[in-house]
Amino acid sequence: MSQIEVKKILKAISASDGAGVKLKRSIGTPGAEYIDPFLMLDEFGSENKEDYIAGFPPHPHRGIETVTYMLNGEFEHQDSTGAKGIMAPGDVQWMKTGSGIIHSEMPTMKEGKLLGFQLWINMPAKLKGNKPEYLYIKANELGVHKDDEKTVKVIAGKYEKAEGPEKNHNVQPIYFHLALNEDKEFNCDVPTGHNSFIYLLRGELKIGDKSHYKTGNSNLILLERGNKLKVRAIKKTEFLFIAGKPIEEPIARGGPFVMNTKDEILQAVKDYKDGNFAKY
Repeated sequence: MSQIEVKKILKAISASDGAGVKLKRSIGTPGAEYIDPFLMLDEFGSENKEDYIAGFPPHPHRGIETVTYMLNGEFEHQDSTGAKGIMAPGDVQWMKTGSGIIHSEMPTMKEGKLLGFQLWINMPAKLKGNKPEYLYIKANELGVHKDDEKTVKVIAGKYEKAEGPEKNHNVQPIYFHLALNEDKEFNCDVPTGHNSFIYLLRGELKIGDKSHYKTGNSNLILLERGNKLKVRAIKKTEFLFIAGKPIEEPIARGGPFVMNTKDEILQAVKDYKDGNFAKY
């Protein structure tokens, strides 16, 4: 089995989206435009309500999946499939936009700390025309492994006996949220050929056996391909580990639409303007 080592370490950059929500973007930037099959990773969080109170009013998507994971605060989701729900700390929403969806994510909190993540996953051409789906996962429905050294929350994939609720997915995703105690180690197997990365929330860690410069908070750590991950916490550390099978298809981007060709993007824009997406 081949040991996974660090490929590149990038600092998340400040950005804004929706109606001016301030966030940190790591994937979907010049340094990491596309980590197949992952199109974007945003960390949204602040203790200042002015940074998030305007939220994400109704907007369209086509051809992608969005996975939103809440750590602090509450947001209300509504979409054109009729799905509706309030995301509380620890909850996940997994939305497969397929042929087109219109949705909003608005804060129900008026003040206090907000912290969450949104990951965009590309869809293969054969699934981009599918009917949209929405999966709401409560915190107590996540798989959790806990021992004296670590806690692993499993959003997707499997660790020991803990398993995520999203199964039989075409990119075989792994999505773990880990808390690792000082000088302790986390090991897991990764399918051969998967692309993977770590997003460091706090602390400091060492990955693999080779030396690399120190990591800092809010860093995206891109990993070499391999099938054995070893992470040691230099001090108490919290991070996301995400991996997936590459789709290996051409992509064309147009704002909230991700397709395979420019013509398909133009068609998506036309369909949205003509009201051919499901009504919100």
